[in-house]
Parts: sequence; structure tokens; C-alpha cells
Amino acid sequence: MKAPDLVRITLGVLCLFGLIAATATILLPFLPSTIWAITLVLATWPVLRRLQTAFGGRRSSAVAVMTLLLLAIVVAPFGLAVATILRNTDRIVSIATAVTSAEIPPAPDWVANLPLVGGLASDTWDSLASEGANALLAEAKPYVGRVTQSFVAVAGSLGVVFVQLLLTIAVSAVLYANGEAAASAAVRFGHRIAGTRGHEAVLLAGQAIRGVALGVVVTAIAQSVLGGLGLLIAGVPFAGILTAVMLMLCLIQIGPLLALAPAVGWLFYTGATGWAVALMLWTAVVMALEHVIRPILIRKGAKLPLLLILVGVFGGLLAFGLIGLFAGPTLLAVSYTLLNAWLAEETPNADQT
Repeated sequence: MKAPDLVRITLGVLCLFGLIAATATILLPFLPSTIWAITLVLATWPVLRRLQTAFGGRRSSAVAVMTLLLLAIVVAPFGLAVATILRNTDRIVSIATAVTSAEIPPAPDWVANLPLVGGLASDTWDSLASEGANALLAEAKPYVGRVTQSFVAVAGSLGVVFVQLLLTIAVSAVLYANGEAAASAAVRFGHRIAGTRGHEAVLLAGQAIRGVALGVVVTAIAQSVLGGLGLLIAGVPFAGILTAVMLMLCLIQIGPLLALAPAVGWLFYTGATGWAVALMLWTAVVMALEHVIRPILIRKGAKLPLLLILVGVFGGLLAFGLIGLFAGPTLLAVSYTLLNAWLAEETPNADQT
């Protein structure tokens, strides 16, 4: 038997790894946009198919409409949010600085008249105003500069994200036009790597991405729109800025409370008690949406434990940034399914133990 040519095999492996590394280096700048594009296309593919049917089977017309819809629904709101934050950065910094130098006034008369808790609330308010809160604000003042500088840096990076979104739409258009070929290649690759399990893993990954895209993104947009509408009707200043911040907070799964709670406090502070109570109730409704809409939409995309999806969202966000919103649940979903399939396999001596 002829001995294997180790030199030739080694050189072949090195050349293969070199080719993979060079290809990855070239494609790396496009990786975030490609991942976002795959997410958008998977989430909206049924809509494309319906449009194609409506246009008499013409894929090009459906792709053009879907691209315009993505520009209007995805890029436009995000662009407005980024532009609003960047345009008002100086104002946000000045507001943060003003808060640290503000004096808390005595409790209004209506606080003492509240049933059951009025006396305690009024005494606590006056105590904080006279000593506790003002001293705390004075101690916090040196840190405002650092916080606002960090905010400006984040706002600047959002402009880069906006440019990537435009590239995402372009990649999405290409995937819309050749979606079946791309899906077939992914399935063949999965089957080549791990047989039937690889095939199922690729399909599950697509379902997980679609479920998270529907559950996380649609819920965030719905909460931001409704929350911003409440701010506008209540007459809260800087409603546009707060809505933009709310959208970012909802996307990263913090929720709208950090944007709505200060508005409620401001309304109470200015004496608009009726509007403050109304906005407080509306805030509760907006926050409850994520517990109603998100589970339903996620389950429509992938039949996986909701806890698994949420852990993937938070963990992916911490590990990979915004892209981790979709990469995290996808990786956990694939790992979870493969683990279950492995545990379900019968062992030779299972019935004898």
C-alpha cells in the first residue's frame, strides 16, 4: 500500500485555510449588513411571495416594492431616530447639566391631599428637597460630563449603523431576487456538514431568525409609536427625542419605561396631574404590549421555548451587540434542537438497564 504524501496533504490543508482566511477578510466588512439582510428577508419572505402572486408572478416588480417598503419601514424610522438624537445632542447635554444644578421645590399641595399616602408622601418629598436629593445631585454633577460624552459617542456610532442599514437594503434586494437559490445552497451546505441534522438545523435557524425579527422588532416599533403618541398628546416637550430614545431602548430589550417615566414625573412636577395620571396608565399599557405581542409573534416564527428566545436575545446583545439580537437566539435554538435530538437517540443498552 502506497504511503500517503504528507507534504502534499499538509500544503493542501494550508492552502485551503489560507483561501478561507483571505475570503473571510474580504467579506468581513459586509458581514453585519449581510446578517441584517438575511434577517429582514427571512422575516418578510411570505410578503414577497404574496406580492409576486399579485403581480402575476413577476419577481422583479415584487422585489422593487419590497425594497421601497423596507426603505420606508426600516430605514426611515431608524434614520429619523438617529437624526433626531444627533441634531439634539447639545440640547440633551444641556438638559442633563441643568438637572444636576436644579433645586427640588417643596411638595405641592395636591400631594398632601392624596388619600392614604398623602401625608407620608408630602413629608418624604420635603425631606428630600431640604437635604437628601439636592446633596445627591451635587455629588453626581462631576459625573455628568462623562455620561454625556459617552452618549455623544454612542450617537455618533448610530450614524455608521444608518449607513450599514442602507447597505443592508441593497443586499436584501439581491436576496429577494435570488432567495430560492440562496436557501437551497444553505440547506445543501448544512446537509453536507451534518446530514439530516444539518438540514434540520439550517431550517430551524431560519425559523428562529424569523420569530425573533417578528417578535423583537415589530414589538419595539409598536411600543415606540404608541409611546410617542402618548407623549405628543400629553404635551410633553422633546417628544420626538424621547420617542427616538424609546425605539433604541425597546430594540435592546430595556423597554420604554426609561423614556416614559421621566415624562410622567415632569407632568406631575408642572402640575398637569390629569395628564400625568393618563400618561402613567398609558405607559402601563405600552409596557404590557411586550408581554402580549412578542410571545405571539415569536411563536409564529419558531416553536421554541420563549425563555430560550429571550435568553438568546439578551445574551446575544451583550456578546455581539445589535446583531446579537438575532444571532443569539439562532445559535441557542440550533444548539437546543441538536441537543434534544442527541438525547432522544436510543442507546443500545437502554432497555437492559
